[in-house]
Amino acid sequence: MEVGGQAVIEGVMMRNKEKFAVAVRTKEGKIKVKKDKSSKFPKFFNFPFVRGVVGLFYTLYDGVKALIWSSNQQLDTEEKLTKKEIIWTIMVSLLFAIGVFVALPFFAAHFIHSEGVWFDILDGTIRIILFLGYLALISLSKDVKILFQYHGAEHKTIACYEAKKPLTVENAKKYSRFHPRCGTSFLFIVLILSIILFALINGPLWMKFLGRILLLPVIAGIGYEIIKLSGKYRKNAIVKIFVAPGLWLQRITTKEPSDKQLEVGIESLKAVLK
Repeated sequence: MEVGGQAVIEGVMMRNKEKFAVAVRTKEGKIKVKKDKSSKFPKFFNFPFVRGVVGLFYTLYDGVKALIWSSNQQLDTEEKLTKKEIIWTIMVSLLFAIGVFVALPFFAAHFIHSEGVWFDILDGTIRIILFLGYLALISLSKDVKILFQYHGAEHKTIACYEAKKPLTVENAKKYSRFHPRCGTSFLFIVLILSIILFALINGPLWMKFLGRILLLPVIAGIGYEIIKLSGKYRKNAIVKIFVAPGLWLQRITTKEPSDKQLEVGIESLKAVLK
């Protein structure tokens, strides 16, 4: 059974096709677990390229639910996030991402070189630099470092499970914190694909900019299929070379977890497997 996951506030969320579980370490030092059914999309969406886009939406929906629950476990009753605050935060984050990683590189490249292949290369290069700079900057935060440690715990726990070893802290510690199906690798592939596909857009400036936004679901769908194949054929030499940059990037987005953080990851995965 294929399992995926993500780091949340002071914890880990694990997910398969049937259900997902969130485990967090509370302020009292105990592990608290919440289980729920995974969101499923209709079967007629289950074919290549479309399933990636639709599946990503449902995965993000469950991920946001897990993130909200984990956040609220660290807050007092009067501080807990409301639905209105959550929706507003998601909308602002989405606009921020489009502004920084789509609009800013686009207009900066246009200012430097307004047309031709060099414009597309500059646009993609600036986007990658901004993305790497953003990750490096947020990794300096203490809270983000803890989040990245739980990200490492998630990967180590899944690797232990995929190796068919008993889910113990001692076993999980032996495995790498880097995983080819990681969302970080997916984002890097999306960045590379965007350089290629955005170069195919011709027309006036407004059409090129609008095309970049409209093509995002297409790029996500292709990126999903690539990640799926890279996980399946991870031992292939060519695949190893192809996924290497995404794994290098995980040196920023994952950190070595503590034993207690691994315990949380293991409890989350066990709750899904039950």
